[in-house]
Amino acid sequence: MPHYSDAAQTSPLRERRITFTARQRTFTAVTGSGVFSKDGLDNATKLLLEAADLRGDERVLDLGCGWGPIGLVLRSCHPRLPLVMSDVNLRAVSLARRNVPDADVRASDGFARIPERFDVILTNPPYAAGRETCYRLLEESYDHLEEGGSLLVVARHQKGGKMLERRMKDLFGCVETVKKGGGFRVYRGTRQS
Repeated sequence: MPHYSDAAQTSPLRERRITFTARQRTFTAVTGSGVFSKDGLDNATKLLLEAADLRGDERVLDLGCGWGPIGLVLRSCHPRLPLVMSDVNLRAVSLARRNVPDADVRASDGFARIPERFDVILTNPPYAAGRETCYRLLEESYDHLEEGGSLLVVARHQKGGKMLERRMKDLFGCVETVKKGGGFRVYRGTRQS
């Protein structure tokens, strides 16, 4: 049985239209079976959105975009934001393209199809895919940040978040918690020269 962190989904697509609130705005999106958080905006991603304090001119990557809630919200706040969204799940990519049609949405396992560098990378990593996959995504993200660029990672602190925070400290030297709530924390690492 495929998992949401697998490229191909074999179950029939059962679409549904949802409404969610983020940043004091209401959004409508299409989700479907076989993707992460198909029933609405999950608490971790909502916290990550609250922590994403952008000017609007940064080059941003939503890594593991799912059906596109981060891109949808950020694009509404910053219509000209240079935004790339990616996911390994082909069904999620198709839904994200529908929900955020003016973003550059790519099917990619990590950075396999993402050669450029970014000022900000946001991710709610796929814990179900395993620790090594999460570590790989952190390492690849570090390599794709501009000098002074930031990686924002949301995690449940007591269930995997501590290990991701330690790995980020190994990569960045210093990591700060920029937001917390409901057992989740948003960690930020900034790439120095």
